[in-house]
Amino acid sequence: MTPVVVVGAGPVGLSAALALRARDLPVLLLEADPEDRERPGSRALFVHRETLALLDAMRPGLAGEITSYGRTWHTRRTLYRGREVYSRTFPPSSGRPPFTSLRQVDTERFLRAACERAGVDFGWNARVIGVRSTASGVSLSCADGREVTCGHVIAADGARSAVRAGLGIPMEGTHGEGFHVVVDVADRPGAELPLERVFHYEHPGAGGRSVMRVPFTGGFQVDLQCHAGDRAEDFGTEEAVRRWLPVVVGEGYEDHADRILWVSTYRFLRKVAASFTDPHERVLLAGEAAHLFPPFGARGMNSGIADAAAAAEAVATGAVAGFAAARRAAALFNSEAAGIALDHLRPRRRIVRLRQRAAAALAPVLPSCGSWLEHAPYGPRTGVPVPAGGKY
Repeated sequence: MTPVVVVGAGPVGLSAALALRARDLPVLLLEADPEDRERPGSRALFVHRETLALLDAMRPGLAGEITSYGRTWHTRRTLYRGREVYSRTFPPSSGRPPFTSLRQVDTERFLRAACERAGVDFGWNARVIGVRSTASGVSLSCADGREVTCGHVIAADGARSAVRAGLGIPMEGTHGEGFHVVVDVADRPGAELPLERVFHYEHPGAGGRSVMRVPFTGGFQVDLQCHAGDRAEDFGTEEAVRRWLPVVVGEGYEDHADRILWVSTYRFLRKVAASFTDPHERVLLAGEAAHLFPPFGARGMNSGIADAAAAAEAVATGAVAGFAAARRAAALFNSEAAGIALDHLRPRRRIVRLRQRAAAALAPVLPSCGSWLEHAPYGPRTGVPVPAGGKY
């Protein structure tokens, strides 16, 4: 019997496997995709300082590899209807940076290489379709007929988790109205945009839709917040993006069509699993198998890696019940913080819009108003993702 099986080779599953190997536990990682899979899009961009510390504890030197490749921008700008209301440039960090920005596929590349060096056993083309938990262990059924038995399972198989569904654990929460369009654009050599994150409330060139631009290694991501009555086919296809992107990208990227790498749409989901473990405390849920958050605030992957570190510790020490309680509390905190951010980004109350308008008008004389407009879209700070729980 394998001591521990991790299901899902995304960043959370890879982190869980790496954390288990750091405790000298043999681990089998099952992934539904083939070994040579290609994952499109930037997806999760930010690896925060606290997450880098967790990864370095799993594999010393890993954080340095990731930060050497990623990009850390030091300038944040916020505009309201075309006028700048906040701008701040932070000095470079003398130690580990506050975050690094790179595509999720690149983060996974570093994690996978670290797992291979650590001796993780991979099982590719192994789509889990059934799970049975007992007091003595777990049995997993795969689509190709494989049956795997183990002592514990860390389920990191994403939002449509087959493991969670097989255990009958529901997701509880809400989904936001409207949708966003995410576009990855490759840098143009010699015409790179400034290394800064820009958030634009009610961009006049985008019909009053809010826009965010974030750099990553090799390019930048643009997030367009669509109106409630917008249709995905009018904004979320590559043809549609070619129409509106030049206005929001700025000078130097007018002829950008060949630089579009990826287009996707998403809706704000705020959901948390009713339980992070099964009644026998043999299966531990982590990442999007356990919670779904809007991307603003970068809570998804970062909190998922904190789940992974805590899950590995719980398996090693037998403290599964403590893991489930602490990480669910952290997920509920993050969900509430995301709800506050969502109320600011897509306000249903007229008073919120009036406050934003007033803050923008006062920002030139009251910097605190511009600071509020800068920070409010990301919700409250979530704290440090300590392995035992935390609120990250």
